[in-house]
Formats: sequence, C-alpha cells, structure tokens
Amino acid sequence: MAYVIGAACVDIMDQSCVEDCPIDCIYTGARKLYIHPEECIDCGACARSCPVDAISWDRDLDPADPDIAHIQDAAAFFYQPLPGQPAPLREPGGAAGLGPVGVDTALITAIPAQGER
Repeated sequence: MAYVIGAACVDIMDQSCVEDCPIDCIYTGARKLYIHPEECIDCGACARSCPVDAISWDRDLDPADPDIAHIQDAAAFFYQPLPGQPAPLREPGGAAGLGPVGVDTALITAIPAQGER
C-alpha cells in the first residue's frame, strides 16, 4: 500500500511533497503529481507537507471518497502506456533521474483545467 495524490493536486502541483519525499518516489505529470505505489515506503512525509491536503494514505480513503479513483490512476500512470509513450514507465527508479513525464492519465486529462471549472 502507498500514499496517493488526489484531485486537489490537479493544476496546483505545489511540489512541497517532492522536496520532502526521502526516496524520490513522486513523479511529475503535466497537471498532477503521482506517487509510485511500489516505491513509496509509507513514511507520510509527503502528506504532512502538502498545502492543499491532496495526499492520503490509500487505506484511509473511504470507498465513497472521489479520490479513491486515484489509487488505480497512480497504478495506470506507471503500469499502462501514457499518451505518446511507447511503453509503461514501470519502476523508473526515482523521479529526479527520470525528470518530468509531461503527460497525465485519462482520469486527469478529463478534468477541466482550473480556469474552465
């Protein structure tokens, strides 16, 4: 299990969580950040530093919470090919070495941009 970044991060991407993650498992999409579900060590440093409370421990999310969809979405970001990418990212071994991915999953691209909501 891992921490998961929910909808409150979309178009905000403060990145305080990236700075506080001790293992570099928070990756940058185009409009949202994603925590790698296999790399996360459940330390909670990211959740404590998020100014918009977008990060939750996946086990704490209620099935009725809309952010529950972001658990599967994080897995899709890493284990399904992203738009314009020939293969899934899988386990890149750290966000700093990979750099910004620059694309998002279908769940995120379907959310209207901040100015359009």
